[in-house]
Amino acid sequence: MAQAMRPPQISLLSTDGKPHPLQDTLMAVTLTLGAVAFVTAFFHNLHLLSSWAGLIGILTGAYGQFVSVTTRERFALIIGLGASAIGFYLGMFHGGLFGG
Repeated sequence: MAQAMRPPQISLLSTDGKPHPLQDTLMAVTLTLGAVAFVTAFFHNLHLLSSWAGLIGILTGAYGQFVSVTTRERFALIIGLGASAIGFYLGMFHGGLFGG
């Protein structure tokens, strides 16, 4: 019963007990860019910021999903991807990536 002797590990980012610095960084970047893109998408004059932040958030979130290991990472990445996509699409509607 070696498993019973192991102390419980409390972690918010990984559930397998191993560090995942790349995946945690991608998760944090995707969530941050998603929040920026989502908030700025509701202001017409900030369409450049929302569309670029959304696009970069979509790309980092997609790569994060590709290399993610745990369910918690995937869950946070999906939240960030959704917010990035909404910000990107509204930013594109309001003027696009290059201010058209």
